[in-house]
Order: sequence, then C-alpha cells, then structure tokens
Amino acid sequence: MLTNKLTLRLWLSLVLSLLLLLPLSNVQAFSSGPDDSIAGSAENTATDTQDQAEKPLEALKPSIRQIRTAEEILLKLQRRHYTQRAFDDELSSALFDNYLKRLDASKSYFTQQDINEFEAYRLILDDGIRRGNLNPSFVMFNSYREKIMAHLNQLIEELPERIAALDFTLDESLTLEPDEQSWAADKNELADRTRKSLKNTVLGLKLADKDSDAIIETLTKRYTNQRQRIKQLNAEDAFQIYINSLTALYDPHTNYLSPRTSENFSINMRLSLEGIGAVLRRDGEHTVVERLITAGPAEKQGDLQPADKIIAVAQGADGERVDVIGWRLDEVVQLIRG
Repeated sequence: MLTNKLTLRLWLSLVLSLLLLLPLSNVQAFSSGPDDSIAGSAENTATDTQDQAEKPLEALKPSIRQIRTAEEILLKLQRRHYTQRAFDDELSSALFDNYLKRLDASKSYFTQQDINEFEAYRLILDDGIRRGNLNPSFVMFNSYREKIMAHLNQLIEELPERIAALDFTLDESLTLEPDEQSWAADKNELADRTRKSLKNTVLGLKLADKDSDAIIETLTKRYTNQRQRIKQLNAEDAFQIYINSLTALYDPHTNYLSPRTSENFSINMRLSLEGIGAVLRRDGEHTVVERLITAGPAEKQGDLQPADKIIAVAQGADGERVDVIGWRLDEVVQLIRG
C-alpha cells in the first residue's frame, strides 16, 4: 500500500468514485475544482451567453513546489509501490499516451500533426520529472487550452449558421468511441468531425422536441459554460492531470490530490463541514446559492436565501469586500472558508 502525507494516497475505488465524481451543481459549498474531464458541458449551470472579446490565455508554468512534489511522488512510487515498476523509456511512452488521452479523450482538438510535434517528448518525460523539468507537460496542456478555446470561440460565433447548414438527408456516420478512431490527419478532417458531432447533438435535441431557437439557445449556453471552465483552468489543474496520468500507470486507485482537492476530500470523509452552510453552484459568471443546509449558519442568520448571487466576500463585518464575479467555484468556497 502506498502512503504519502503530501496527498498521494491509496483509496478504495468505490469511495473515490462516490466523492470525487459528484456533479458540480450538487456539491456543497466545499466543491473541488474541475476534474480530469475538463471539457464537460455542465449545461445546467450556464446562463451568461453574451459574447465578449477574448483575451489570449496566459501560458501556465510549473511552480517550484510542483516540481519538488513530482520528484517526491516519483521517488515514493519507485520505492514503495507494490508493483516495483521502473520509470524508464517504456513507462515514459505510456505516460505520454495516457496524458494526451486525458487531455483530449475524444480526439476532438489535436490533429496527427500536433501529435507528431509532441513526439519529441515521448521518451524524455521520465528524465524530465527526475531532473525537475515539467515543461513538456505544460507545453501540451497550454496547446490543449488554446485549441479548445479557439474551437469554442468559433463555434459560439458561428452556431446559428452552422446549424442552418446541417443536411440531415445525407447518409453518414459518426464514430462515438475515440479508441476506435485515430487522430484527425489535419484541420480539415478535424472540422468534419466537429460538423458531424454538432449534427448528432442537434439531432438529439430535435428528437427531444426542441425547436431551432431553443436548440441554439441551449447549445450557446452549453458552449459558453465550457469556455468559461477552460478559461479558469490553472497550473494546479495541469499538474494534477499530469501526475495522475503517471500514477494510473502503477494502479488505478493511486491518485495525487492537489492541496485544495485533498482538503475537500478530507471534509467529505470526516463528514465535518465548516462554512456558511449553503449549497452553491455556478451560474455563468456568478456563484449562486442553490439551497441552505438545515440548521446551518446561513439558515440561522436569515439574510442569505436560495437564488441569491454572491458577488463579494469579506472576512468579518469590517473586512474588505473581495469581488468574486467570474471566479471558479472552488476559489469562492476557499475564500468563504477563510
């Protein structure tokens, strides 16, 4: 059994599934950040559909703490894990494939040309972690963010025209299992996959008796929320995905938890909550009170009500108010905890 007080822990798969895969809209005010499925639609949480000028994403970089943590994790995996698996070129190659799979599981954003450019990293990831070099993983992560943001920006801008151009009389197919298809050869093939995927989504909504206006509204909200979540990804998210791509190669139940995710997990395990006693959710740019916990501080105090939007947080009556509009849900929760 592998133990690591720096939050590398071996958990029972059932408990891990129950606690870490909770829907974002149902997690109490102590929700964790985005999971490995970083492009999830979360359609029910999106309300802000106005297009805004998109600023270029700032490139994420690994911190010194993350570099040292990666070195210690690798050391413990090699010395204490029961598989006694060496971190060599073979495992480096497997890490390369696993990381790309976790980033772009549906093969919707990278092309074979992108993969060919990344191939230079395939056999050096093991040496990189040993020597404190996490840059290759962050290069791939930053590329993923840029591509999905460009994809979503264009899709949102052109959505009505794209939907109007769909031809449902054509006899064509869409591969739904990513493992059954290779990476798209180029941007043209990737664009065709996007068209078919949109067509499949629109068809599903038509079968649910939604008209054209309702379909455009639904998908605009969905894609806008996806874009917002991608914009909020940070270096800790990139690091957690990368390290868990490594630990999964040793066994499926060994996971690295970032400090904030670890704290949230411990709260769930202890069933002990400290905070305002409210269930929160994302609503576009805002954090909204979903409901109040019975007999919790917020319900007893009486001012906070369901559907209220939290626009600022202060510590104490005289504390400075911090504007939290546009913040990630987990960051708002952390600030509320104090």
